[in-house]
Formats: sequence, structure tokens, C-alpha cells
Amino acid sequence: MKYMFTYDLMESARNTNEWLGASARAFASYPAFAMSMNPMLPLMAAWGEVTERTFARMIAKPDWGIRSIVGPDGTDHLVDVKPVVQKPFGDLVQFFVRRRSPMARKVLLVAPMSGHYATLLRSTVASLLPDADVYVTDWHNARDIPVSAGKFDIEDYTLYLAEFMKELGPDTHVIAICQPVPLTLAATAYLAAEDPDAQPKSLVLIGGPVDPDAAATEVTDFGRRVTMGQLEHLAIQRVGFKHKGAGRLVYPGLLQLQSFMAMNAERHGKAFSEQIFRVSRGEASDHDAHNRFYDEYLAVMDMTAEFYLSTVERIFKNREIATNSFVVAGRKVDFGAITKVSVMTVEGANDDISAPGQCIAALKLLTGLSEDKKGHHLEPGAGHYGIFAGKSWRLNIRPLVLNFIDQAGGKPKRRIALASGQ
Repeated sequence: MKYMFTYDLMESARNTNEWLGASARAFASYPAFAMSMNPMLPLMAAWGEVTERTFARMIAKPDWGIRSIVGPDGTDHLVDVKPVVQKPFGDLVQFFVRRRSPMARKVLLVAPMSGHYATLLRSTVASLLPDADVYVTDWHNARDIPVSAGKFDIEDYTLYLAEFMKELGPDTHVIAICQPVPLTLAATAYLAAEDPDAQPKSLVLIGGPVDPDAAATEVTDFGRRVTMGQLEHLAIQRVGFKHKGAGRLVYPGLLQLQSFMAMNAERHGKAFSEQIFRVSRGEASDHDAHNRFYDEYLAVMDMTAEFYLSTVERIFKNREIATNSFVVAGRKVDFGAITKVSVMTVEGANDDISAPGQCIAALKLLTGLSEDKKGHHLEPGAGHYGIFAGKSWRLNIRPLVLNFIDQAGGKPKRRIALASGQ
């Protein structure tokens, strides 16, 4: 599989489907057919429109789309996305709110590098902006990074996080979501030993696989079934000549998307067939619920082969984080070295990607941290996306996280009434 041919073949298939959709839409929309009563023509045009959009979005990086927020004075404040630290494999960016003084809370959101862009956290960022200065790790698509930039594995990822934390300073509150949870914990422990004054004030870990063996999911089962040799043979390809990263070994985003779709094939198939009928009846719009979700869900990025393979081998198979045996740049990371960072874990009761038990395992590793600096919340009825971007985040988890951050920053605890309904 490790050939440019297979990568380009996959891109050719995507390109062909986008072209077929555009062609069907254009053909069925000819004015000459306007008086026809054939119901297949509007259906063909609708199929073409949905197909063209679907396959076009697979190679487009979504825009953050956060133009402004309402400030405490009741006026709109424009928001600019500004790079703070720029590196080959990812940037640290700030959502700078014009005409607003620095906020008491400074939050670093650590976005997943698991096939989607950091814009997957758009709603999370938007929900935090009115109450905090927000920074995000904006990872780059590996297909666009020249081979000359070198490798990028989970140790490099951890060092990137440590550098971003040092740049923001010790008054930072870090929120890690999903895949980067164990590595964010490792970056904090690394700083605790190497530069204790650079540690953040607090660490909130949301739905991540600190100990994958704590609760079985399809993801952990797959990790056990497949050997590293099989995984490398089946999943790794070389970027084709069309991109700046030509020749780089990657786990392609399109291959990852295929796995995402296969997990819930019936639900996705139904969603697309219903959208085609809505378009044919003139009931769809450019930013309807279907397009808002799938424009983001379908936009995928490549991961470097070494990052993907080292994640599977060291986090899932060898459980180096869970057993406190993780090594970064030749130095063993000791989670017991974290003694002054407040740490909270959040899990969803119905999370089928990082099941309850996997994330809270982080608290057991923090042997040097007093119990009054630890916190945990299990959200009833919440799935994976709900705990950071859905109703559960908006109504219940976000207030708890802000309260935890304030406590870590020395502010008095606020009483929070959790929403129980809508």
C-alpha cells in the first residue's frame, strides 16, 4: 500500500465522483427540460448537487466562521484568528477579540489530530469566547508538509504542546479533547520536571484514552486485533505528486473517513438520501443542518504515518501512558511530578469512542497531586461529541469547567444549577 499510486488512485476516485455530481446537476438543469414533467430530472439535479458538494468538501479546510461575539457592553466585537506560534506541523492560534481588554481566564484548547481539522471545535471555541481569551492548536494537513520538514510522532506532538504552554505562561488553563488527552497530560508532566514554573494553572481532560483497557470500545478492539505490520501495510500510503508533501508517508484522511462512515453506514446513507429529496423539493439551503454537519464531518486531513502508528502502538497497545512508562526525547515522563496543577476529567456515559473509565484513569496516575486539586464529572446520556460540542457541553459541562478553572485560579466557588431538560 505504501505507494503514491494508491494515494493518487483514491484522490482520482474522489475527483471523479465530484465531477459526476457536477455533470448530473448541470445536465438535469438545462432550460430545455424546464417544461418537462419527468420527476427524475429534479431528482437527478438534486443527486448531483449533493454528490458534488459531498466530495468537494473532502479536500477543503473549513473556515472557523467566528466573525464576532457580543461583548459585555452589548456591542459586537469582531474576532480575528491570529497565529501566536507557527511551526511546520501545527500552529498556536489566538481568537483575538477586538476592543476587548484581556480576560481573567486564558484557555488553551488542545484540538485532536485524528483525521479532522481543529475547526471541529468551532462551537466549543464560540461558547468559551465570551468568558475567556481562547487559544487553539491548529494542526496542519500532513499532505501539505514537505518531506524536508522531517518526522512528527507522538513525542514531537508532546513537545509542541509543552512549547505552546510555555509560550502562554503559567496562568493558562488547558482543555484537551479526545485524542490529545494522554499527550497533554504527558506534556504537563514533562514541564513539571523540566520547567516547573511553566506548568498551567489547570488541566481539563475531556473524553480521552488515558487507559484504553479500562473500558472496551470498537477502537480498542481494533487496536488489539490488528498487528502493527498489518496496520502499516493496510493504512499507510505515500502522498501523491499533486501536493507539497509528495512522498511523505501518511495515514490518508480519505481512508480515515471511509472508516468513520462505515461505523454508521446506515445512518449516513439515510441522511444523504433524505437530503437529496429535500433538495429536489426545494426545502434545503446552503447552511441547513445537514450541510453544517457534513461540511465539517467530511473535511478530513492526513496524519503523518509515524504519528498514527506510534499512537496505536504506544498509547493503545503498549499503554505507556496508563503504566506511567512514557518517554519523551529520551526522558521518562513521571506523572507523579505534577503536584500543583488542578486536574479535572470529563466523560460521557454513552461515549462509544472513549468509554467511561478511560479518561478518569488519569487521576490515578497523579500520585503527587492532592485530592482537593482533582475533579471528575460523568455526564449522563452524553455521547462522545456531546461532551465538548453538543447540548451536554452547553448546558452542563461548560459551566462546571469554568467553575473548576476559577477555583484553580483562586476565585471562590460559584454555585451551579445544572440543566436537566432541553
